[in-house]
Parts: sequence; C-alpha cells; structure tokens
Amino acid sequence: MSRSPASRPAPLAGRGRRPGEDPLTDRLDATAAAAAPATPTGPTTNAGARDLHAFIAGLPKAELHVHHVGSASPRIVAELAARHPDSRVPSDPEALADYFTFTDFAHFIDVYLSVVDVIRTPEDVRLLTYEVARDLARQQVRYAELTITPYSSTRRGIDERAFMDAIEDARKAAEAEFGTVLRWCFDIPGEAGLESAEVTARLATDDRVRPEGLISFGLGGPEIGVPRPQFKPYFDRAIAAGLRSVPHAGETTGPETVWDALTHLRAERIGHGTSAARDEKLLAHLAEHRIALEVCPTSNIATRAVRTLDEHPIKEFVRAGVLVTINSDDPPMFGTDLNNEYAVAARLLDLDERGTADLAKNAVEASFLDGPGKARITAEIDTYTAAWLAD
Repeated sequence: MSRSPASRPAPLAGRGRRPGEDPLTDRLDATAAAAAPATPTGPTTNAGARDLHAFIAGLPKAELHVHHVGSASPRIVAELAARHPDSRVPSDPEALADYFTFTDFAHFIDVYLSVVDVIRTPEDVRLLTYEVARDLARQQVRYAELTITPYSSTRRGIDERAFMDAIEDARKAAEAEFGTVLRWCFDIPGEAGLESAEVTARLATDDRVRPEGLISFGLGGPEIGVPRPQFKPYFDRAIAAGLRSVPHAGETTGPETVWDALTHLRAERIGHGTSAARDEKLLAHLAEHRIALEVCPTSNIATRAVRTLDEHPIKEFVRAGVLVTINSDDPPMFGTDLNNEYAVAARLLDLDERGTADLAKNAVEASFLDGPGKARITAEIDTYTAAWLAD
C-alpha cells in the first residue's frame, strides 16, 4: 500500500457545533484528533499536504461489519427510549454518552441488549433501519452488509413477517432515496444459546419468511464460554441454503477460536479476528486463501479487546498479506463512524490517499456483491482518487 505523510485533518464531525451540544459527537471529535497523522515538519508535496480526512469523507466505500441495533444514532436511541419509558436506556442524548462508556466486553453486551429492548414494534424496526441507511449514505457508503439479529426482536414479541417486511421496506426506500445498497447478515446471538441458533437458522432458510436482501449468516456476542463448534449444524443449514459464512471469532479469545470458525463454520470472512496476530500459521492461512478480516479498531479499544490503538494488530495483518477491511461495528456506541475508522487505520498503517483508497477497495473485494457491482464501486473509487490527486 502507498505511504506518505499527510497534514493534520480537521475534526470529522461537529463543524459549526458548540462543544457540549452533542456529547457523543464530542467523543468522535476527540477520537479523530487522536487518530490524526502528525503535521509534516519538512517540505511536502501538494498531495501530501492535503486534508486526508476530507479525502476519506468523500471516498466511496463498502461496510462489511456493522450491526443494525449498534448503528442507532443517539437521536434515534433517545427517540425509541422515549417511546418506551419503562426501558432503562436514557431518553436524553447527553446521558447516552455516559451510558455508552463500557468497562469490558460483558458490560458492552449488557448495554447493547438494553438498546435492543427499546425496539419493540415493526415501526421501530423500520425507523431504525432507514436511519442507519441515511447515516451510511452520509459517509459515501455505496454498499453495506448489515448484521441483524432477528432472534432478539422476535423473542420480544415482534411478528416474524412484520419484522422482515420492516427491514425490507426500509432497505428498498433507502436504495431509492440515498443510493446505498443494503444486504443482510442474520447472526446468532451466542449468549442466547442453541435455541437462538435454531430460530435464526429457521428464519434464514425458510422461504416463507426469509427476506430478499439476506446474503450471509453469522455468529456474534460473547466468545468466552460460547465455543464455535456447537453451531456447526446451523451454519451447515445456512450454507446449504446459499448463504455465506461470516462468524465473529478471535475478538476476546485466542487464535484457536478463529481456527474453529474456519474448520467448523466454514468461515469466508472473520469478524474481528484480533488474536489471529498471535499465530503465524493462521495468518499465512488467511493470506493464502484470501479470507478477509473485518477489522474494527475503535471497537476493539472500547470493549478492551485491545489495550491501545498503537497496540492494535492491524499492522501485523497487513505485513502478513492478510486481506484487511475497515469497519465500524457499533459506531455510535463507540463514539465513532466509518470515516473515523479509516482515519485511524490510515494513521496506524501510515497511509496516504492511494493507500487509503486501497483499503476501500479491499472491502469491495471481500464483499458478497456480484462482479459487476464490485467493478462499479472499484471504478468509482479509482476515479475519485485520481480526480482528488489531480486537483
């Protein structure tokens, strides 16, 4: 990937906004400032002096690891909490900033499930999905594979068909209005056990309820105490029905969990895979077979999966030749967004505009978009980058 210094960028969000008006956006600004490359001290080329954040903001992108509920903006979470005042989720956007401060991964899961609990009707589902698409479009995301956990909503009483109708209606409206193409990954919430696996597999494979936009099957939630091999029968059913395998693995456990996902769940991409850096044989396997890692740097810090950004293993992944994609996971909960994650990755990997564009093309390559769709977005990335550098 190309490397060159870049100038210190302006904050990604909050321009024209007074500090304190939106605490979560304040956190995003602070994260962006921390991720910014140092200002060059010597002479720079015209391209090297450009604002890399501005380049990232306009860069066409694909997002492969982003969660439906975890993408709810503070405004939407507050609105949903106000609709359901018996929830413990704050309805004040300012209070959400503290609420979304996590002590560890288990605490994150607890908070995440409390947000799930304010999504109780098909209208809630439709609102959330449509607004997530709006936020993706704002970041120039052309294509996104959104991870949805239908079990969490249907077990709370939302009718299965009504749930599917709500996400599909929002998907089609978003594509028509914003131009952002959404596809679904149905994932098993690991903390809910094999009952949730059975329900998720049924919803993903039954043609009477399976939504048109569904393309993949995943496994999320805690890894500790939730071994991957027990989910093999459910992944086998999903794969037989034509879905792609994209489990989380190696985020809070060791590389053996990634091996289990590859061996038992036939993973085609790995969610996080942070601990893979500790196993050279595993890295070589991932690189040889072009099995992409869905890397979410800020998420890994927020959940304490990685101690600091400078210790993040993304550099080891790239050195080993692994196909690395950049993603946002649960962006408002972690005070980030996809543009900021690209800025973080650019700093950690010392990338200029061309190198950052290569990261965007990695996500397109690793996506489950069809060939013409991949070619179209890749060409758009190249055209945008060439025009930026020629300006």
